[in-house]
Amino acid sequence: MLKSNSKKSALKESEGVSAPEITSNNAILKIKERRKQKKSTLDLVSAILKGNITALSQAITLVESKNTKHLEQANNIIKACLPHANQSVRIGITGVPGVGKSTFIESFGSYLTGIGKKVAVLAVDPSSSLTKGSILGDKTRMEDLVKDKNAFIRPSPSGTSLGGVARKTRESIILCEAAGFDTIIIETVGVGQSETAVHSMVDFFLLLKLAGAGDELQGIKRGIIEMADAIAINKADGDNAKRAKMAKVEFNRALHMYPIKASNWQPKVVTCSAIKNDGIEAIYTMIAKYLELTVSNNYFYSKRNEQNKFWLIQTIEEQLKSDFFSNPKIKIALQKQLQLIENNETTPFVAAEYLLSIK
Repeated sequence: MLKSNSKKSALKESEGVSAPEITSNNAILKIKERRKQKKSTLDLVSAILKGNITALSQAITLVESKNTKHLEQANNIIKACLPHANQSVRIGITGVPGVGKSTFIESFGSYLTGIGKKVAVLAVDPSSSLTKGSILGDKTRMEDLVKDKNAFIRPSPSGTSLGGVARKTRESIILCEAAGFDTIIIETVGVGQSETAVHSMVDFFLLLKLAGAGDELQGIKRGIIEMADAIAINKADGDNAKRAKMAKVEFNRALHMYPIKASNWQPKVVTCSAIKNDGIEAIYTMIAKYLELTVSNNYFYSKRNEQNKFWLIQTIEEQLKSDFFSNPKIKIALQKQLQLIENNETTPFVAAEYLLSIK
């Protein structure tokens, strides 16, 4: 006879309860009215600084919006929040799909809130190249952390952004810091060695790996592993515990082949089991030691400065790209050039040169 699972899951279907139609209609009308009421920049900023999660979510939505009408307000919000930012620790977490990123973040985030931290999770979900849609299921997967009053989870689509992060992740970090979150966790898409953009926006970069998945040699290759400040071999439990220990030895050997980092930190390899909460405290202790070292030798601050310069260049590139494709002349000329390419009457390079010459 099967035992019933006592723990309620967000993935378990429950029988719905029909609300009275009058109540439902009234509630819908109230929600629609609230949505029509546009909050001022001052109101949103004031609420964010008080730690209001609703205002924070609304501000991030404005920042992520591609509607040009929202751009000015979004920029004003970021500008007002900036003096209250930069007071957090930013942790990037990446790994291939199936490595258990969401489970790890829930376990790690719950540990952090348990010791008095305020945690914001910016989770990036891959967008379909065909439909442009995203599932955005991280809140469902982190069903315990999402109920924690000291945690905030914001899933965002990656869109066309490369490097495993969303288009406006950097700005979202600033808003979360202004709202009083002292630990920002960024979960990347997790598609392999292209996960590099997150490195330009975090203080500590954690790479999750699996033992026995056949990627030990792949992991030893130069690439994302070179950027990692630590490697955590997840799912080190049950029959997989022995394989995890062996993988730890292999990765440790590989890491010693790399030159010493500018931070003077020697990347560590640890094992953990997020589902059993094993090794989570040790990972936090390791991150704390890293921060202690990098703050004392000033690397922490110099890295933040370099990241700000990188963000400047990236922002300029994004704005130039946006301005270019929103130009009415370019829109018309682009369609003509695409048609010429389809008819084999020009080449992509000649067409690009022509489009870039349009004033």
